[in-house]
Amino acid sequence: MDSSALERRGSRAELRRSSLYSTLDLVPQLEHYAGTLPRKQARSRPSLEALRRAFEDVEGTSTTDSGVNSLPTTDNGNEESQGPQEKAPTRFGWIIGVMVRCMLNIWGVILFLRLSLITSQAGILLTWLIILMSVIVTSVTALSISAIATNGRVVSGGAYFMISRSLGPEIGGPIGMVFSFANALACALNTVGFAEVVRDLMMEFNVYMVDEINDVRIVGVITVTVLLLISLAGMEWESKTQILFFLVLLISFSNYIVGTFIPPTTEKQAVGIFGYRSDIFVENLTPDWRGPDGSFFQMFAIFFPSAIGILSGANISGDLKDPATAIPKGTLMAIFWTTISYLVISVTVGACVVRDASGNLTNILTGNITDGCVGLACKMGWNFTECIQSKNCTYGLVLGQVSGLSYLITAGVFAASLSSALGFLVSAPKVFQCLCRDKIYPYIGFFAKGYGKNDEPLRAYLLCYVIAVAFILIAELNTIAALISNFFLCSYSLINFSCFHASITNSPGWRPSFHYYSKWTALFGAVISVVLMFLFTWWAALITFCVIFFLFGYVNYNKPKWNKSELCTYNMALSYSVSLSGVEDHVKNFRPQCLVLTGPPNQRPALVDFVGSFTKHISLMVCGDIIMDRQTRPQDTTDGLVKWMNRRKVRSFYTPFTADSLRAGARHLLQASGLGKLKPNTLVLGFKANWRDSSPESIEDYTNTIYDTFDSNYCLCILRMMDGLDITDQFDFEDLTPSPLAVRADDISDKGDSDQIKTVFQNDQGKKTIDVYWIADDGGLTLLVPYLLTRRKRWHRSKVRVFIVGDEQNMEEGRNEMIALLKRFRLDFNDVIVMTDSERRPLAKNRFVDSVAPFRLYDEQQEGVSVQELRQSTPWKISDKEFEAFKLKSERKVRLNEIIRKNSQHASLVLVSLPVPHSDCPSVLYMAWLDTLTCGLHCPVVLIRGNQQNVLTYYCQ
Repeated sequence: MDSSALERRGSRAELRRSSLYSTLDLVPQLEHYAGTLPRKQARSRPSLEALRRAFEDVEGTSTTDSGVNSLPTTDNGNEESQGPQEKAPTRFGWIIGVMVRCMLNIWGVILFLRLSLITSQAGILLTWLIILMSVIVTSVTALSISAIATNGRVVSGGAYFMISRSLGPEIGGPIGMVFSFANALACALNTVGFAEVVRDLMMEFNVYMVDEINDVRIVGVITVTVLLLISLAGMEWESKTQILFFLVLLISFSNYIVGTFIPPTTEKQAVGIFGYRSDIFVENLTPDWRGPDGSFFQMFAIFFPSAIGILSGANISGDLKDPATAIPKGTLMAIFWTTISYLVISVTVGACVVRDASGNLTNILTGNITDGCVGLACKMGWNFTECIQSKNCTYGLVLGQVSGLSYLITAGVFAASLSSALGFLVSAPKVFQCLCRDKIYPYIGFFAKGYGKNDEPLRAYLLCYVIAVAFILIAELNTIAALISNFFLCSYSLINFSCFHASITNSPGWRPSFHYYSKWTALFGAVISVVLMFLFTWWAALITFCVIFFLFGYVNYNKPKWNKSELCTYNMALSYSVSLSGVEDHVKNFRPQCLVLTGPPNQRPALVDFVGSFTKHISLMVCGDIIMDRQTRPQDTTDGLVKWMNRRKVRSFYTPFTADSLRAGARHLLQASGLGKLKPNTLVLGFKANWRDSSPESIEDYTNTIYDTFDSNYCLCILRMMDGLDITDQFDFEDLTPSPLAVRADDISDKGDSDQIKTVFQNDQGKKTIDVYWIADDGGLTLLVPYLLTRRKRWHRSKVRVFIVGDEQNMEEGRNEMIALLKRFRLDFNDVIVMTDSERRPLAKNRFVDSVAPFRLYDEQQEGVSVQELRQSTPWKISDKEFEAFKLKSERKVRLNEIIRKNSQHASLVLVSLPVPHSDCPSVLYMAWLDTLTCGLHCPVVLIRGNQQNVLTYYCQ
């Protein structure tokens, strides 16, 4: 192994550094959250049990900590160096992977074969309306796709993956099946379009294989077979082919634009081309419906499949370098440029070509005699009256003859139809492969297997080929187009509804980095898509919904193991609560469900308001009231406290509980609170500000409650208000002391708003900062809580600053890595500050020594008295050995407080990683640590610690 490899391994091991609190307690690192990536092993952070081990055990292994932590890196490095170097899979950027691919699929067969027909019947104005209506539907859907695609990393599966992970398998499964089928039909549509052009060219030379219909079928089957071979060759070859088609299309467009300015020859005038003329433009502005299919919505139904290519980039999301960036940028740019091209072509052809022409050179008028002549062409010296009256004009409003070189337009038709067919032939198998791997439906797992470096779904390619061939045999372009429109509109409706549903439910996991969307536009897109389905072809819409409901019923009946009147309300709540019990826990669905030991909630409104600020409309909040006098609280008092919370607009349950001590009551509430999945996972306490004046038993009770919280695998928050939490003087200490029974109902029930004391958490925080000192990697709760706060109106202008531990040598590297991690979490926290002086000696360490002096034994300074004898009289005090053993940790707490006081004097809220107490750490020493960390600030301080399990992820699952 070369020296550079060794240096890389060394740097990786160095970055796995410890936090200030313990040699085992690691600083936040991106690799701890990589377990959600496919086929990747996440680095494991130490468990709460490991962090709670005795201090001597930790010290005994501290010399090997860095070696243990870096072993996985070393092993992986060896594996990488010894194993064969496989060629990396092909990955595309936003231009080639999304924009070009979407543009090619939008510039499909409709552009050259049907746009002029639509313009001739609907006129320029209504054609523009049809184009813009299609663009509205596709643009709204593109915004929803962009939001979903940027809400974590999206792998292969495209639209199906997004819907199933947002709305669940019951909705995602049916739409995935229909969407895959729709892509296969779209492949057939564009292949038939190509075959029609080839057939027409053959007819010009009087060449037939069988007859007109069967020639289309034969050419179509041969064509889709060739496209299949290109697809089987791999994405790299397919991409090169698409680039070639794109260049041909650009040349074809340029040729058409140039052709509109070339003065028309007599041959071109015979087919209705007269160059730019105002009278032709005015004539073609208005519609001229013809035949049984001549209607606005029929033309809309024919045109709409040209806009279905917007998902082409998203469908190959697994082959993109950065799907979160590529999908929004590429899709929206493709819609913009293709819309411009459609509008330009429709208006230019409508300004140059008359609606009806015979193509007969003998129809030219001699002299100025126009008697009996019908049509606008009479003014230009041509008499197309005979074909107009007999309604058999074969020319007029066609693109091919307008161009400078007509064979370049033919080449454009070939490129547009073949590129779209190839794109859909690739999209359908990739979506279907993802559906098969989820094992939602039986008998389709055979198609899940992938091959090669790009995990190509070769079996699914063959299935798509068979479906495309079957529909090519229909050989009717308009019939296929009507069917496809319904399938894609159904997919668009579900995509938009997925975005709306995720937004309206206020899920903490819904954090798209793409902000230019609205839940209401998404809802509009969902509704309008359904409406258009019935307006296009109502019978096809009914069939589509029947298929969707059948597939939905099957999935709902089998219930795959995945992660989503008063009587009526009660029944629904009960049903949903029970159904949640069968849902597996997942990091994407994590919500901080809080058990708040408030005592009577009206006694500690600040604690209630703080938790309510990030749980309201999002997650569970339970106010626990521990009563210690062996009596139960009267029902009218309980009802009064609930009314107090309702008037305060706090969405919380209230649970009184009788116990002998705070610890006993908290332990029972930790085990018994909640219902099924609606169970707290986070305990919230108030800080015990008067711990120095409290009895040793009271301090032990408080710290043991913290120990029990970690032993129960709960997260923990401790709120300290400099002015105190308790608004009364009747309690021993400020935190969550078990409440007395003497809280009368008439004291709290009928005062209106007079007892609603305003707290700092009800004020508009303006542009003050929320400072997060993420000292230890706890799974992400330290970041999630401030993020949830900034979603509130009172906090949304607050800027979040993240402080991390680092050194001067690697300061910029550590800062950039943290910014990258925050971006992957889709958290708009860009202000990262590296604390390079956190391990220096504190400036005022004597202050801490003085604060704990009353709680020390000073056993080594007392001759003739054994430690055991002193312990018997004061077992709760700190021995000199314990004080020296924890001296370095104590100094680091003092130093961290100095940094916090220096940087966060003007913050609106400070959150600091809570140190996990060792099992042999004296309770008074641990209380002194918490006091030291949070003292000297004028704003609320939250000591916060997750349970060492991920609550944030950068991967969409």
